[in-house]
Amino acid sequence: MTKFSRRSVLRGTIAGAGIGVGLPLLDMFLDSNGEALAATGERIPVRFGTWIWGCGFIPQKWIPGATGSEYLMPEDLAPLEPYRDQLAILSGFDVKLDGVPNKPHITGCLGLRTGIPVPNENVQAPTLDVLIGQKIAAGTRFRSLELSASGVQRSYSYRAANSPNPSETSSLALYRRLFGEAFQDPNAMSFEPDARVMARRSVLSVIKDDRQKLMANVGAKDRHRLEEYFTSIRQIEQQLDLQLQPPAPVKDFARPANPGADVEGEDMETVMANHRLMAELLAKALQTNQTRVFNVLLSDTASNLRRKGETTTHHTLTHEEKDDPALGYQKQCAYFATQSMVAWKEFLDEISKIPEGDGTLLDNCLILAHSDCSIAKAHAVEGIPAMVAGNAGGRIRTGFHLDGKGDSIARIGLTMQQAMGVQVDKWGLLSMETNRTISELMV
Repeated sequence: MTKFSRRSVLRGTIAGAGIGVGLPLLDMFLDSNGEALAATGERIPVRFGTWIWGCGFIPQKWIPGATGSEYLMPEDLAPLEPYRDQLAILSGFDVKLDGVPNKPHITGCLGLRTGIPVPNENVQAPTLDVLIGQKIAAGTRFRSLELSASGVQRSYSYRAANSPNPSETSSLALYRRLFGEAFQDPNAMSFEPDARVMARRSVLSVIKDDRQKLMANVGAKDRHRLEEYFTSIRQIEQQLDLQLQPPAPVKDFARPANPGADVEGEDMETVMANHRLMAELLAKALQTNQTRVFNVLLSDTASNLRRKGETTTHHTLTHEEKDDPALGYQKQCAYFATQSMVAWKEFLDEISKIPEGDGTLLDNCLILAHSDCSIAKAHAVEGIPAMVAGNAGGRIRTGFHLDGKGDSIARIGLTMQQAMGVQVDKWGLLSMETNRTISELMV
């Protein structure tokens, strides 16, 4: 197999683009910091992700008592105080049902993510992460990464009806997928194209003419269905082409250690440990531009979390536990709501550990954290808690609490898309439809 010097490959690439550079200037290009990615001349990419926790919150422990920037962090948000300036707390936004039955733990989550009243998992539109991915995910090894820390094989990222993007539940499997044999170290001094990738790319090239002939001899309906299929094939081709090129060097990157045996279990402590491992691996994947879109599920919307040594799940407690008369809420359920916010803080810790440009990876991310309901025992989809973290490379304003006052929660999704460059003026269906961007978030 032919090996190429990284420097010679990059010089050839630049020369082929019509840019004459000598070695000193090339070194300066490779060492660029802040506005450009090393060896590409491109601006640092902005990433989009979502982070979900199940079964809502305890309102009096989560919703700040004041709006604007001068608010006190309630008890459950207190762990997030270090990120106050990089967070926007969004309360009081509703999924509008329009007479559609509320499918517990589904309607709220997918209503937020699609902008429509969703009666079940037969999703009628792509979720907002997919819409944003169509804009920003080109040129990455994975068009998105889906992770589920609690062991439940579930995803709330949909490309079409009944087509969820599968999630990874194993930190070890995630490591092998991201940093196993197929991973090309961006800071290696030489690059060797993977023979297996070359063979797969050759097979796809061979069938290219056949698929063009097929498309010319089918009806309009079949052509549409085939086009959807071949679009997926083209995406695979693009990803394979990417793997046949040397990755751009990444400053301050260190390949993560193999996590070893999987951390298995549904108790809160074990799930949080698995979540920390996954968060670390995801942060490294974002740093090396393996993906720009991600979806993390701390716990399923019908939360399977439980305390160590106990069998009753968080979800069951939301229905069976009575309110503590002194506290005014379900005390055992409150434990899981509180720990979910601790896990969210730990996720932000891993993202913000990565230096990037003049700041951190978090500065170049836009992350939407949300649950599936507000009051879990009532399956309420009014006032679903949500937060935005990161500044999207300067596109988003944070550091405040906003009360939506019952507005359509589709306003959040519309704002996320516009901030990420998606050309959309309105979003949602029926009374969820909105053309009102959350101006407080937009710079």
